[in-house]
Amino acid sequence: MTAQLDTALLVTVLAGGAIYLCLSRRFLRKLLGFLMLSNAANLVVLAMAGDPTGARAPTLHEGVDPATAVDPVPQALILTAIVIGFSVAAYLTVLLYRIYVDSGTATTPRLERIAGGSDGLDDGVIR
Repeated sequence: MTAQLDTALLVTVLAGGAIYLCLSRRFLRKLLGFLMLSNAANLVVLAMAGDPTGARAPTLHEGVDPATAVDPVPQALILTAIVIGFSVAAYLTVLLYRIYVDSGTATTPRLERIAGGSDGLDDGVIR
């Protein structure tokens, strides 16, 4: 198998697992799903950047052919996405902790019952 196929399979597995976790009722699984989806998106950008084999660092001096330099934009985008993903994950972790402290639970159906709503499973019919 080629490296591109390996990367595509890894992105597919990460994205599929992330969607499965995001659709869970537990907030911790939703948080882990968000982190996995963020990593899958970063891997897609990295794969789209191309193979850097034989490429040189993009330095500005004489004698360097710009066609052989690595494009620094995907690397900057991935680094920015990692920082943003970490900050959002930290915010969601604190939010999850506050929800757990205030309500005593971290699952969606229990929070809906505490709030006075229905979880849609009372009469066996999903609404």
